[in-house]
Amino acid sequence: MNKEKEKIFKHDRRKRRVRKKLLGIADRPRLSVFRSLRNVYAQVIDDVTGNTLVSANSLESAVKEELKYGGNKEAASKVGEAIARKSLAVGIRQVSFDRKGYKYHGRVKALAEAARKAGLIF
Repeated sequence: MNKEKEKIFKHDRRKRRVRKKLLGIADRPRLSVFRSLRNVYAQVIDDVTGNTLVSANSLESAVKEELKYGGNKEAASKVGEAIARKSLAVGIRQVSFDRKGYKYHGRVKALAEAARKAGLIF
């Protein structure tokens, strides 16, 4: 197995290990985080119905105006604030945090802490 396939395999294994412990229900939906090299994305998902309730990312005009670059910790914290603001507007206060196999470090941690500071409970 070459290094790239092995890296993808290990990430998928970590993602499955995290997801089997989480389930987003109507009372406590799942806050899923995805990070690429250039942007950060977050969604609040109800797994029972399979619907995305709220989403935010660093490409949105409200967030993008304040940033130079969408793939750093500053962008992640702005996305965390935006997802918390949108969730509270819809009436969602509690979520389960799905880090998708990423380490709780850097951009993922910045997003989570900004969402907590803005009022989400997880």
